[in-house]
Amino acid sequence: MSIVVTGATGLLGNLVIQHLLKKVPANQIIASVRNIEKASELEKVGVEVRYGDYMDLESMKKSFDGASKVLFISSPDVDDTLRVRQHATVVQAARDAGVKQIAYTGYAFAEESKLPLALVHMATEYAIRTTGIPYTFLRNALYTEVFVNPALGGAIESGELITNTGTGVLNAVNRNDLAFAAATALTEEGHENKTYNLVHPEPWSFDELAQVLSDFSGKHVVHRTVSYDETKDYLVNIGLSEPIAELSAVIYHAVSEGETSKTTNDLQNLIGTPTPLKESVKQALQAE
Repeated sequence: MSIVVTGATGLLGNLVIQHLLKKVPANQIIASVRNIEKASELEKVGVEVRYGDYMDLESMKKSFDGASKVLFISSPDVDDTLRVRQHATVVQAARDAGVKQIAYTGYAFAEESKLPLALVHMATEYAIRTTGIPYTFLRNALYTEVFVNPALGGAIESGELITNTGTGVLNAVNRNDLAFAAATALTEEGHENKTYNLVHPEPWSFDELAQVLSDFSGKHVVHRTVSYDETKDYLVNIGLSEPIAELSAVIYHAVSEGETSKTTNDLQNLIGTPTPLKESVKQALQAE
C-alpha cells in the first residue's frame, strides 16, 4: 500500500504525515509537493517526496504513480475560480494514474453553506464522483486557529473581543484533530464512498471565548458585538490587510447566521474527543 498526501509541506498536510508515520511505515507514504526543498525533513524520516503542481497535469500524474490512496488537500489559493481549475487537474490526474481511493478535504455541510468557498468544495466533490474512484469526503470545519491564535493577546490587553458574530456559535476544529481524522480514514478499512462532516460536537460562542480568556489571563475580557462595517474597520486598524479584514467580517457574519452551528459525531467516531476550547486557547497563548 502507498498513500500520497498532496500539499504535504502545508500546515495540514504536514500534520497528516506526522499522524500517518505513527500508523504505517514511512516507506508507504509519499509526499506530493510543489517545492521539493521544503520537504527535506520528510525525506530524512524516510518519506518519498515527489514533485506535484496543481496547475501541471503531468506532474500530478507522476506524483500519483502507483498510489493506492491519495489524500487530496484543497488548494490554498484565494481565487476560487482558479481553485476549481486546479482541483479539476488533480482529479483528472488521479483518474489517469489509476488511483484506487481518493480522500478530499472539503468543507462541512457545504451544500447548505452561504460562504462562497463552499462552491469550490462542492464542485470538487462532483468532479471526484465523475471518475468512479472510491472516495472519502473529509468535510472539515473552519479551523479553530483562524479564531483562536496568539492575536488574542490583544483582546486580553484591551479587555475586549470585538466581532460581528452576535450570539452565533462555532463548530471549529483544530488542524491537528482534522489531520488525525484524515490519517485514520486513510489507514482504516470501511471509509470508501463515505462523507464525513468533521465538526466539533461542542460549538462555542465568542462570549464563551471571552470568558475562557478571562479565566486564562486573570483579566476581565468581554465580547462586544458590533456591525459588519465596524468589525472590518477595527480589524484594519489593528493591522489586518483590507481583503483579510473583509473576509473575517464575512465569516463572522456567517457565524451570526448559524453557518457554523450544526454538529455531528463524525469527528468523535474517527478520533475520540476533539480538543476543547480551553485547551486551544492555552496552546495558542503559550505559543507566543
